[in-house]
This record gives sequence, C-alpha cells and structure tokens, in this order.
Amino acid sequence: HEAHRIRKLDSETLALLTAPRRGRVMLTLAPEQCAIEDIATLTRHGVIVSAGHSDATYDEAKRAIGAGLSGVTHLFNAMSPLHHRAPGLVGAALDSNIWCGLIVDDAHLHPAAVRIAVKAKGVDRLMLVTDAMPTVGTDASEFMLQGKRIIVRNGVCVFTDGTLAGTHLDMASALRNTVENTGLSVPDAATMASTTPAHFLSLGDQRGALATGLRADWICLDRDLRPAGTWIGGIPLAIDAPARLRASQ
Repeated sequence: HEAHRIRKLDSETLALLTAPRRGRVMLTLAPEQCAIEDIATLTRHGVIVSAGHSDATYDEAKRAIGAGLSGVTHLFNAMSPLHHRAPGLVGAALDSNIWCGLIVDDAHLHPAAVRIAVKAKGVDRLMLVTDAMPTVGTDASEFMLQGKRIIVRNGVCVFTDGTLAGTHLDMASALRNTVENTGLSVPDAATMASTTPAHFLSLGDQRGALATGLRADWICLDRDLRPAGTWIGGIPLAIDAPARLRASQ
C-alpha cells in the first residue's frame, strides 16, 4: 500500500469505530503505529482487532495481543518475518493463541509454511482467507486500482512490475489447494474455511458448523472438491446439476 493512503488511528476514527452498531467491526492495523490504550479501547467496545501490513517487533506485537488484539491478517505476508534473533509479528502470532488468516494460493505461501503454521497453532486457530480482487468469478484479466494497473498472471493478481497485488482466489479453490498441496485432510481444511472464522468473529454459536441449533449454511462439494450446491439458511440458492451428479457417483 502507498504510504500516503495509510492513516493514523486518530480520535475521530476511534470514535467512528467504537460507535454503537449492529454486526461486527473488524480492523486491521499495524501495532507499532498505534497506542496500546487505543487497541484496548477498540477491543473493549467489541471491535475485532487484527495485525497486518506491519513491521512490528515481537515485543510490540505481544503488547498489542495483551491489550486485546486477537488476529493476524494473512499471516507471513506483508509483515515482519520470523528470525531466530528477531521473531517479529510472525513469531508473536505463532507463539500465542490468537487467530491467523492464511492465503493458500501457492503464490503467497509455500505449502510448507502452511504446514508449519498448522503444527504451531492447530486448525482451530487458522483461517483460510482469499484476499481476493475483483477479477474473481469473472473473465476479466486486468483492472485499475487507485490509478495503478493490476493484471492476472498465472492465477495471481500482480502490478505491472510483477509485485503481488492480491489474489484471483475463491474460497473453494483455497480449500482445494489446502488439501491437494499441503497434505491436510478435507475436514481440517473445511474447519479452516468455516468453523474457525466463525469463532474468530464470535459467531460460533450461530454458524460455522453443521450442528443442531446453528444456521443451516453449507456448500456441497463434488469429489474434486468443486462446488456442487450452496444453501443459505437451509434454502438452496445455487445447484450445479452436473457437479451434483459427479458428487453422487
């Protein structure tokens, strides 16, 4: 992100984020750029605070976690890395009980990094995220963002100089990549795509699993782990007849 587009967490923004409202408010911030008191205020008002796009030291990140920060946005990407003498934000994330998102598209993360994260934290603290750009689900091969041209190259969104700009990844593909490329089981990958995010958002008592009393939202996958049908609140909204046939074979 360009420096002039990054804003400080000033009193006006703090008031906006903590104002009473329905639903969930989630904020990604760089802990080293914020006062610990402000992070505590946000979490006290129910804001879900996540660390990301940050060069925080291990100690800075741990202080933020102590103040209520509960997540890390796309772990490993755009943050201070794990070094044996300077563990950084990655080290603090792996060395705590907070939730972390992972972009499993084979461009943002090596499969081994995913496995390492799972061994350190378990699937009940890791979430699949897409970091998707507007090209997902379309035939578009490029678009403009804040005056810059972004193109889809080898299934990834990049700037014209080749720098990663985001993903061309949907959640079904993220789940499939997790199973096929990292060796995780389908139940573990499904947990990372549904149950864990629900708990991160404090919605685990409403959705995120197929259980009595929870909202009946689910996706049926065929044997190739491609969507065959989608139900929201128990109502079928999209059924792929050929995929449904493959799923039954």
